[in-house]
Amino acid sequence: MTRDDAWALVQQFTNSESLCKHMLAVEAAMVWYAQKLGEDTELFAVTGLLHDFDYESHPVVGPAGHPFWGVAYLRQHSDLPELVLEAILGHYREGGTLRVTTLARTLFAVDELVGFCTAATYVRPDRSVHNLEVSSVKKKLKDKAFAKGVNRDDIAIGLEEMTLVIPDLTLETHIEHVLEGLRSRAELLGLAGKHP
Repeated sequence: MTRDDAWALVQQFTNSESLCKHMLAVEAAMVWYAQKLGEDTELFAVTGLLHDFDYESHPVVGPAGHPFWGVAYLRQHSDLPELVLEAILGHYREGGTLRVTTLARTLFAVDELVGFCTAATYVRPDRSVHNLEVSSVKKKLKDKAFAKGVNRDDIAIGLEEMTLVIPDLTLETHIEHVLEGLRSRAELLGLAGKHP
């Protein structure tokens, strides 16, 4: 499955613009990390795009819903390697799939943080990810009332697991890497800021 095939599948199953943008944003962060780590960018892009493709049609998380339904569909209708499917299953922490690959660890590490950085961008006066600073993201992470839907435990666990891939990775550098990924596609994601 190519990146374009994956995007077509996302569009087939997802009408929500915000959910589509989330998957595109996760893709952007995944590609950034793939380039940094010397990994297969197409594989990372496809995984980032598809991780939530079934969420709108099967929103109840669990064995009959997301992400299990989506992975079952992909097993039947695609030639994706098990590596990708396990990463998608692993992004749901309570599902019991261990994240043992760089692909799975990266997806889990960026997913919630991408959502948080997107929310932090939306509340900026200029709505620009280019001007969002790491210190601002860190400060907002401590504010439990901000972006309450983002699981901060998952962000912490994701960072811890990413140190198995990049031993000296800190929260600050991880946030910066995710922001760099988002900045690389800011226009597409609607995060480039207001135009005069």
